[in-house]
Amino acid sequence: MSSSASSSKPAPDTPPATLTDAELEKLLSREASAFNREVEVERILKAFKFNPYDILDIDESSTPEEIKRRYRQLSLFIHPDKTPHARAPEAFDILKKAESELSDKDKREELDAVINQARSLVIKALGLPSSTPDSDPQLKRLEPPFKTRLRLQSKELLIDEEVRRRKAVKMNLANEGLEARKKDDEVAARKRKVQEDKQWEDTREQRVDSWRSFSKDSRKKKKQKVAILG
Repeated sequence: MSSSASSSKPAPDTPPATLTDAELEKLLSREASAFNREVEVERILKAFKFNPYDILDIDESSTPEEIKRRYRQLSLFIHPDKTPHARAPEAFDILKKAESELSDKDKREELDAVINQARSLVIKALGLPSSTPDSDPQLKRLEPPFKTRLRLQSKELLIDEEVRRRKAVKMNLANEGLEARKKDDEVAARKRKVQEDKQWEDTREQRVDSWRSFSKDSRKKKKQKVAILG
């Protein structure tokens, strides 16, 4: 085969020339979708793991229904069965945990309290009243955007909160360990007492025999001394 004939062949990745415009569009759309799935997996993996809103990429004011809808969309989009990304299962688990935390009323209230504190700090740093709404023009034209500032401040507070939580857990474990050692010492002391009592009982006859022998020898010695003096 001549070199000119071989060079006229399309590259392996080139779509067949017989594809219609509709088929070509469908192929390109599928490739773009696969690419976007992997991009979304990477985004979730890089999201701040202590902020479920960041993981779901959803606003803090979202309703429970909006959170569930967002979770369903993302979970279907990055599902390991549909995404070739090697860490898709990990991203899927992270996503599921984030939705679970936001669905827990108590956990979401705790998270929102931290985010509200972060909002107050950002607003205060801007020299604005704490009642300033997010729609205020002064917040709208900020650079970096207000949402970015809020996420960064929230991240700092959530990290501090996690550090305090871990210290408390460590302290509790240390206290539990101290209590456990005290209980172990008490159990060991009781065991020693039982063993000592048993040993005392087991040697009772031996002690009695020794006392009898000692008493008998003492009486003999006294008699001998009396005889000598007489």
